[in-house]
Amino acid sequence: MRKLEEKRELLYVIRTLDVLMSSGVGLEAALHTIGKGGYGIISEDFSQMMRRLQKGNTGGIGPELKGLMQRSESAGYKRLLNTLYTNVTQNTDLVETLKKQGTRMEEDRSEEVEKYIEDLSGVPETLLSIGMIGPIILAIVGLVPQLMSGDLGAFMSLPDSSVINAVVNMGLGLTLVAMALIGVKAHTKDPGV
Repeated sequence: MRKLEEKRELLYVIRTLDVLMSSGVGLEAALHTIGKGGYGIISEDFSQMMRRLQKGNTGGIGPELKGLMQRSESAGYKRLLNTLYTNVTQNTDLVETLKKQGTRMEEDRSEEVEKYIEDLSGVPETLLSIGMIGPIILAIVGLVPQLMSGDLGAFMSLPDSSVINAVVNMGLGLTLVAMALIGVKAHTKDPGV
C-alpha cells in the first residue's frame, strides 16, 4: 500500500520541489513545504523528518534522508531521496537533476497508462459477450422443456423441470461471478497514476 501511495504522489512532489528550488527557495524550506502539503505518505515522511530536525534530536538532514531511504518502498522515491542526500553531502545541481527525474517519471507513467489501456482493450467486449449471450443461452435452455413437450417429447427424455431451473439459475449466478472476476482483474491492473 505504501509503495502505491509513494508512486502516486512522487511526480507531484518532484515537480513542486523543482518549482520551489528554481524560484530560490532552499532545500530545507522546500521539504518543509512538501511536509505541509497534501502529498500523502511523502508529506507525512517529510513532516516527521522536519519535526525531528527542529527538535535537534538528529545528526542533520543527511542522516534523516538516509533513514527515509531505508523506509521507502518505491524505486522512484528512493531515487529522489538519494538525489536529495547527494545534494546535501556533495552540493550537486539539484534543480537540473529534479527536472530530469520528473521527465523520466512522466515517460514511465505514460508507458504504464498505455500498457494499462492495451490490457483493458478487450474487457468491454468480453463483459458484453458474457453479460448478453450467457443469459440468452440460459433462457433457451430454460425453454427447452416447453418446446419439447408433446410429440417431440416422445423422441427424447428430458430431465425434470426443477433440474433445468436449477441449471439455469446456477448458470446465471456463474455469469455474474465471471463478470465480477473480470472487473476485479481489470481493477487490479490499475497502475495507480
